[in-house]
Amino acid sequence: MKKTTPHGGRKQQRPAAVRKATISPFAEAKNHSSRSFPIVGLGASAGGLEALEQFLGHVPKESGLGFVVVQHLDPTHKGILVELLQRNTTMPVLQIKDRMKIEPNHVYVIPPNKDLSILHGVLHLLEPAAPRGLRLPIDFFFRSLADDQHERSLGVILSGMGSDGTLGLRAIKEKAGGVFVQIPASAKFDSMPRMAIDAGLADVVAPAEELPGKIIDYLKHVPLLVRLDRDMAEKDQSALEKIIILLRGQSGQDFSLYKKSTISRRVERRMGLHQITKINDYVRYLRENPQESDLLFKELLIGVTNFFRDPSVWEQLKKKIIPEFLATRPQGGVLRAWTAGCSTGEEAYSLAMVFKEVIEQIKPAKNFSLQIFATDLDKDAIDKARAGIYPPNISADVSEERLHQFFVTEENGSYRVRKDIREMVIFAPQNLVMHPPFTKLDFVTCRNLLIYLDAELQKKLMPLFHYSLNPGGILLLGSAETIATATDLFTPLEGKSRIYRRLDTSRQSNLIEFPSAFSRIKANTVAASSAQLGTIPPAPSLQSLADQLLLQRYSPAAVLVTNEGDILYVSGKTGKYLEPAAGKANWNLFAMSREGLGNALSEAFHKAVRQKVVATLKNVKVGTNGGTQTVDITVQPVTNPEALRGMVMVIFTDVVRESPAKTSGSSKRATIHHARLNAMAEELQQAYEDLQATRDEMQTSQEELKSTNEELQSMNEELQSTNEELTTSKEEMQSMNEELQTVNHELQAKVDELSRTSNDMKNLLNSTDIATLFLDDALLVRRFTTQTASIIKLIPGDIGRPITDIVTALEYPELAEDTQKVLKTLAFVEKQVSARDKRWFTVRIMPYRTQENRIDGVVITFADITVAKNLEAALRKAQSDLEKRFTNQTVELGKAQKKRR
Repeated sequence: MKKTTPHGGRKQQRPAAVRKATISPFAEAKNHSSRSFPIVGLGASAGGLEALEQFLGHVPKESGLGFVVVQHLDPTHKGILVELLQRNTTMPVLQIKDRMKIEPNHVYVIPPNKDLSILHGVLHLLEPAAPRGLRLPIDFFFRSLADDQHERSLGVILSGMGSDGTLGLRAIKEKAGGVFVQIPASAKFDSMPRMAIDAGLADVVAPAEELPGKIIDYLKHVPLLVRLDRDMAEKDQSALEKIIILLRGQSGQDFSLYKKSTISRRVERRMGLHQITKINDYVRYLRENPQESDLLFKELLIGVTNFFRDPSVWEQLKKKIIPEFLATRPQGGVLRAWTAGCSTGEEAYSLAMVFKEVIEQIKPAKNFSLQIFATDLDKDAIDKARAGIYPPNISADVSEERLHQFFVTEENGSYRVRKDIREMVIFAPQNLVMHPPFTKLDFVTCRNLLIYLDAELQKKLMPLFHYSLNPGGILLLGSAETIATATDLFTPLEGKSRIYRRLDTSRQSNLIEFPSAFSRIKANTVAASSAQLGTIPPAPSLQSLADQLLLQRYSPAAVLVTNEGDILYVSGKTGKYLEPAAGKANWNLFAMSREGLGNALSEAFHKAVRQKVVATLKNVKVGTNGGTQTVDITVQPVTNPEALRGMVMVIFTDVVRESPAKTSGSSKRATIHHARLNAMAEELQQAYEDLQATRDEMQTSQEELKSTNEELQSMNEELQSTNEELTTSKEEMQSMNEELQTVNHELQAKVDELSRTSNDMKNLLNSTDIATLFLDDALLVRRFTTQTASIIKLIPGDIGRPITDIVTALEYPELAEDTQKVLKTLAFVEKQVSARDKRWFTVRIMPYRTQENRIDGVVITFADITVAKNLEAALRKAQSDLEKRFTNQTVELGKAQKKRR
């Protein structure tokens, strides 16, 4: 691993290979589309400045990428991150302003106290919704980046504390973007990188200075960015099918019913990570490296989910749908729900919490309980869901009230789902395509799973969900999913949410294609099972045999159809009137009508359905294998019994023509002429009825068009009102932007003034040549002059440490005691103190008083008086010597005087 040195205010020297004007092939993509260049989101927190400098210092000048830096900033202080980063890159570094368009080869930095979003390549600043301390700006921007740029979104996580960024990376990966993470060993704080790696989201893990090169290499091998709308070549299609076969052999799961576009995007992403240009080479790589099959399998199962996704949906469920649903249920009982594709369990737990809240609001209370079956194909995701432990960043999606009510805080800050909520959910691995469904359910949620399956499989799953639900059950789909053509199985509820109620219909035009062996249970299977159990199936009763004989011999042929003409049941022999159409099997009455029957039957059918009356057609000539057959048709809407209400019975009755007797030639000609006249009269009558029916349909269509026109006019008025509101909001945003710019200029002027004052004070203190030490009220080192280091062993890293923990050369053990005394009495203390190296200082301790006249610590000055002390000692010694000499001379003088006497 390469070692890096901190940037001591100088620009970091980059390798020669990087200093070259290396141009990414994606810089050329700018000619393809005005916004076709990838956008890199850089997320960092504590210790992230050094990592950002290392990263940007190794980005080529013409990389063709746009960079957006999102860091946790103090909302109350003006940041200088732009100036610091500009020293390490030749690209322009700009602080983001609202509606700033991203350009390639630029670096954009989020301002303090803002959330950042992106729409069509334009950055938007938002006021933070969460209180300070709970904000997750990296997750917020990464989610927006994934929704806006899809596969052109790249997420980078650098040094930082907490788990911010993990949910956003999941969204980027779900949209086929790239995820790059700083290796935890090189990060000052490894919590954010480690969370991303543990979540299985990191595509590349490397030191910060190596990540730009990894990103460039990755982009060189991702063809989707420059050819999004290409048709898959036949050899690529073959290779893709081989990949599906290899995945099926490795994991046991069949992805052939997934959308080919989804699989191809995931495959090409993996190819880009391994720098493989040809899909056939990737097939070979997949066969030679079984662990790559596991990674690709995980890639296809990436599920973006979070608690209470689409909050409006959960509000509608809580306030209206679930209370109304429970009101129709008898007192007590167990409700059953199924969450298909639950991923790591957030969706299932959200449903349990909302149900719990609804139950607590019902008055009088009813004894309801909810049992949720949560299933997913990913066994690892199921294991995480079973544990019920989620990172701290779920606070962005779960309100503080719900966190307190439904979660327990762990020692490491994570949240664990409470026991009563956990016991409501049963997790199990399940393949929705291969395994049998749950039955007798009241709720089914299948959100953001159908969008990955092809249309044919989606169409087959709707009857399956209908079968699983009880009458009146609720189906909840994702915001991008619909029931498609299954309008006879489900009806949408009020609102824009994808919430549907099960219709009570017995439509069984096609046998429900269960994933399990239900559809294969035939009579021979029953017989085999009976034989295996040693039992004999019961013989049919005499009554059933007689009824069957009467239906075959004497009842007319008839079919029971839906109001759209889909055949549900056939009685008697209808081969003379209906025949299968060529091509794909189609059990529709009009598609199977023989020649001469279609137009007349269609008019009568629609008349019967629309007017709820019995429609009859007489003497309709139907082509039958080269001949004609005259038939009477009766179309009767069914109102009873209840189970058949809404269906239509179509009855065919043959018209028997009497054989004409032998007549003369003239009589025969008259008979033929009369028959022709009758036929022409019938055709004229039929044409008149057709014309009348057409007029009725036209009148109905005109009324519907008028109604639609009125609705469009009303919608237009609403849009105009919305446009006016948007204009007003735009003006308010512009005004707010101007206010922020004004405040910004004022703050900048204040910063400049404070900078000049700080420089003046620093020069003043240094010029006095007096050692000065500033302590706060807890005796922690706040600031010191350079002269102080010669007295007390201080280095810049000691700021914030207690003064009692630092070695000093002074013979002054009472320093802390005297300092506390000054803080209490506010009276200064002055002492002369010696040092171990024979120096002397005058120590003066004074209270530190702010401009608001508040005591916020002490100021200690150390004046060197060694010279004075030495002079004093010399003077004292000279004085002592003089006194001794004077004493000696006085004694000698006294002795001399005595001798003279």
